[in-house]
Amino acid sequence: MPCFTGPSSRWVLKLVFCLPACFVCSKSRAQFFVANNNGTVAAYTTGGALQNASFISGLYAPSALASDNGYLFTASIVGLGDTRAVIGKYTLSGTPVSTSLLSGPQQYFPSAMALDGHSHLYVGFNNGAVWEYCTSGAALYASPLFMLSGLPGGMVFGLNGDLYATSGYGNITEFTTGGQLVNNWNFPSLGYPSGLAVSGNFIYAEGQNGQVSEFTSAGSTVNLNLLSGFIDARSMVADNSGHLFVADGYLNQVGEYTTSGVTINGSFITAGLAYPTAIVLVPEPGCASLTFLGAVALIARQWRVGRCGGSQR
Repeated sequence: MPCFTGPSSRWVLKLVFCLPACFVCSKSRAQFFVANNNGTVAAYTTGGALQNASFISGLYAPSALASDNGYLFTASIVGLGDTRAVIGKYTLSGTPVSTSLLSGPQQYFPSAMALDGHSHLYVGFNNGAVWEYCTSGAALYASPLFMLSGLPGGMVFGLNGDLYATSGYGNITEFTTGGQLVNNWNFPSLGYPSGLAVSGNFIYAEGQNGQVSEFTSAGSTVNLNLLSGFIDARSMVADNSGHLFVADGYLNQVGEYTTSGVTINGSFITAGLAYPTAIVLVPEPGCASLTFLGAVALIARQWRVGRCGGSQR
């Protein structure tokens, strides 16, 4: 459907009957995807077993992954000496939908991506610009949604619907999907931070010195050295069970840890890796669907009419 560029989305209140009191998450099978510096994306089961070391191949310097609504998105550049951004879109069976997705002004060096679940793709570039696109690739605006301080390392959505990003020297920035700055925190101990994850009301950031630090979503420090010993940690993801998965390129492994800092398995994934640069978990934290049980009751749901067409929850 076409991508609409109105000033804002509108909310419509819709009443529906359901069967409550006991509604539970009905999850589809989770799966990990890891991008490697050799231009591949490898696929793994939720238990970390290698399924396909070349699930996607032919990328040059892949730097970020994102997934939503049954698709996998990759960020890379054209090739050696040609740093134009290439954003690919693939089905979860590995079939390419588009291997050069973005329209609008040419961008360079994509370094971070996030999806909001409403057909909106957010891409951060090395110059600090964050652009918003429809998942069809059409740019929503003729200028950046937001400017960070440069070198975005990670982007992720919080439970409040705001977008969090690491950039520059020790910066963690929170802004709305309308581009309004909410908070900008500076933690010098992070150096030049990379990956970012959110679990509940806590933010986890990978620091330059090999540590993972924990903060509240309000920017208060919880533990600057929650996890340590990493050498070149580029990416991190949280599941909905309170686990963090950290990809370290130099150590050539993905480790599994609790959000309280306990190591579950430092070698959770090792097979099929070739200097991992990005990791994503599909489905991403949350419920794929809801199963309703119990007596009939009336509840209210909010539906958003999105700028990329269609009605969205």
